[in-house]
Amino acid sequence: MRKPVIIGLSCFLMSCAMGPDYERPKTDMAESFRMADAPLDAPSIANLPWWELLRDEPLQQLMRIALEENKDLQRAVAVVDEFQARALIARSDYLPGLSASGNAPSFGRKTSFLVPGFSNPFNYYLQGSLSWELDLWGRVRRSNEAARADLLSKEENRRAVVLQLVSGVAESYFNLLQFDMQMDIAKRTLQSWEESVRIAQARLKQGMTSRLDTDQFEAERANAAARMAELERQMVQAENQLSVLLGRKPFSIPRGRPLTDQVMPPAVPAGLPSELLQRRPDLLQAEQQLAAATARIGVAKAERFPKVSLTGLLGVASPHLSQLFTDPASFGVAGVGLAAPLLNGQVLGFQQEAAEAQARQAVAQYEQTVLTAFREVEDSLVAVRTVRVQTDAQQQQVTALQSALKLAELRYKGGLANYLDVLVARRNLFEAELSLTSTRRLHLVSVVQLYKALGGGWSPEMARPKDVSKG
Repeated sequence: MRKPVIIGLSCFLMSCAMGPDYERPKTDMAESFRMADAPLDAPSIANLPWWELLRDEPLQQLMRIALEENKDLQRAVAVVDEFQARALIARSDYLPGLSASGNAPSFGRKTSFLVPGFSNPFNYYLQGSLSWELDLWGRVRRSNEAARADLLSKEENRRAVVLQLVSGVAESYFNLLQFDMQMDIAKRTLQSWEESVRIAQARLKQGMTSRLDTDQFEAERANAAARMAELERQMVQAENQLSVLLGRKPFSIPRGRPLTDQVMPPAVPAGLPSELLQRRPDLLQAEQQLAAATARIGVAKAERFPKVSLTGLLGVASPHLSQLFTDPASFGVAGVGLAAPLLNGQVLGFQQEAAEAQARQAVAQYEQTVLTAFREVEDSLVAVRTVRVQTDAQQQQVTALQSALKLAELRYKGGLANYLDVLVARRNLFEAELSLTSTRRLHLVSVVQLYKALGGGWSPEMARPKDVSKG
């Protein structure tokens, strides 16, 4: 008879928990991404670890430095450690609470027991007390669910910081490569304008051209010099920004392959939309926050019911230290404690309403995070698709303008055209080459942003950052 009662009581204590059980909110999603080109069964680019996606060795080295020394990541790791400790604190609520106390009176009259068999302030005594709450309503259970969900949320936040860090370092690095390439274009253009100024000045001395031609060429040469100074400023500021990501003081960033030689996968399949819910750290973080808020509804509900505890007290007490450990000095008691809310019942009801409102906020936040995730993926997909067409068109434009400039220079030197033809052709070529460089950078950044939007590099079987040297 006793065994079925114990089993039944255990099942009751495990199953009876106030509040709703967590369920993932249903999300409306299509079978495929709207802007995806690759077939659905193609493996997603997000399945690649970042060191296989970004194959520039100096860039990989910068990634390793960032993963070791970035301050935001170090703070995120410390937050995980904090909530790991909080989860252990919450788990200790399952265990009995034990405490001990003692007394050695130095002043006052040492009398006999005020209550026979128990201690008083005028006795020498040692006593231990025990209190164990019976989790009849699931308060402790729900509290542990909330603490565990909080911990998982912070772990996903750490993963989100890592992914943000990897993409941020890559984008900043590509910005530097863009500035390098644009600086070379500006230097080459400046040299061309200096040659044009020299020719214009020679023609002016010979009376073959006007002062206006020379002034226009000198103005364009000054414009190219100003653009070089602007690019130099942007380059140094980009290096400073990247240095902060690396967790170091500003320093000169080493470069590897130039912008045009960066290796990127020819196809960038996105995979299935449902994979985002298992891969993206911010979605998993929002889901765990919702799970924690749901569990706290149960905690708030359970607080409105009586708390039943097993209590006990055991010790020794005597007015004389020499008699402290004799049989008459020992005492003890055990029983059941009951604590129920009386006058604060309304306040506890308001606390439950607040917990329910927080859960509704978490639902809305989760759904908003899902919508944002799909938007970011679609934005990145359309960027990757269109930037290729844009790059091809701009390359054709640059080729045509290079041919036009050569013809204009030949005609100008031969006296068959005026300075405006050369000026317009070189100015247009300069701007077109700068725009082409920006578009090439945009292609690389778009792939990185797609990788980030898909939650790339964090499937469970992948190695931790310490293994990146194998890439």
